[in-house]
Amino acid sequence: MNFIFLITGILFVFGIGLLVSNNRKQIKYKRILIMLAIQIILVYFMMNTSIGLIAITEVGVFFEKLMKLADSGIQFVFGGMVNKGKFSFFLGVLMPLVFMSVLIGILNYIKVLPFIIKYVGLILSKITGMGKLESYFAVSTAALGQPEVFLTIIKQIPLLSPNRLYTICTSAMSAVSMAMVGSYMKMLEPKFVVTAVVLNIFSALIVANIINPYDLDENEDLIQIEKNERVPFFQMVGDSVMDGFKIAIIVAAMLVGFISLMELINVMFLGVFHVSFQTVIGYIFAPIAFLMGIPWAETVKAGGIMATKLVTNEFVAMLSFSDVAKHLSDKTIAIVSVYLVSFANFGTVGIVSGSIKSISEKQGSYVSKVALKLLLGATLASVISGTIMGIVM
Repeated sequence: MNFIFLITGILFVFGIGLLVSNNRKQIKYKRILIMLAIQIILVYFMMNTSIGLIAITEVGVFFEKLMKLADSGIQFVFGGMVNKGKFSFFLGVLMPLVFMSVLIGILNYIKVLPFIIKYVGLILSKITGMGKLESYFAVSTAALGQPEVFLTIIKQIPLLSPNRLYTICTSAMSAVSMAMVGSYMKMLEPKFVVTAVVLNIFSALIVANIINPYDLDENEDLIQIEKNERVPFFQMVGDSVMDGFKIAIIVAAMLVGFISLMELINVMFLGVFHVSFQTVIGYIFAPIAFLMGIPWAETVKAGGIMATKLVTNEFVAMLSFSDVAKHLSDKTIAIVSVYLVSFANFGTVGIVSGSIKSISEKQGSYVSKVALKLLLGATLASVISGTIMGIVM
């Protein structure tokens, strides 16, 4: 039965992708099938073998320890601000981003992260048949996040064809940065977060192959990674601290605005239609949730969470999900959890187009024109990842 829903979920993505595809005749079905097969093998290995489960558990434990280390600094500065037995989302989930940002900065500084990204990207390119730049970018986005990742290829962005630009922007919206992973693990089961990070790399490339297929000349397929000017170690640490703090403040501000707005819309819908806005959008997304393998009785609740992520952001959706998850089956929790771990929402479209525009006015204008297609592609990538997760539950 699970494989039937795998087929329906993938067929849904293919159907929508074909409708908006730039060139249906150039779609490389063999390349797509290879990536799907790799995803299925990976998710089975991670979720159904003792080695895979141990590996995922250890990753979760590792990030849990990092969160405790981050908490030591948070308690020193903010200790006593939260009543005993209470929980502060800003202090408990967002402020650890500061410490995670410092760790990533150090790994970058000592050249460990660039080394891993470069060679994992090259291996990915060999496996998937995608360009070296596209593969490098897919891996580096999962590590660095955006908009920072665009700076690593700043000199190449103005020279990229529209096809290649679409692919890297889809990867940017489908992945999540390593700095965010610890925060997500505070709201979702760590094993689902880790699985989603891995699956999303391939899902974004699969969708790009359907919506945006193209061939590359060997001379085009070059990687020129921008090397930042070397700064003193403690200046780098200070810069990383401020980068992490800015992310925490920006996310906090967005949550205040979006959650309040959602509450206002819910009140208006309840007053006029006697049904909440989330229930309405839940019905709209319910068929998609069903095709992904979610039991029909739970599709409206799951669909509401999925739609919330699209119209607001993943943090708002995860907070809402924590309230309803206790009433859902393990399979639904797994599928929705994996679906939520990405940057596929309207706000991210603005961040991506703004980042590209700051580098190249012309390329930024193109990204703005295809913004909705980018959002569609990134959302379909999340659907693929959630569907693949469903086959092992």
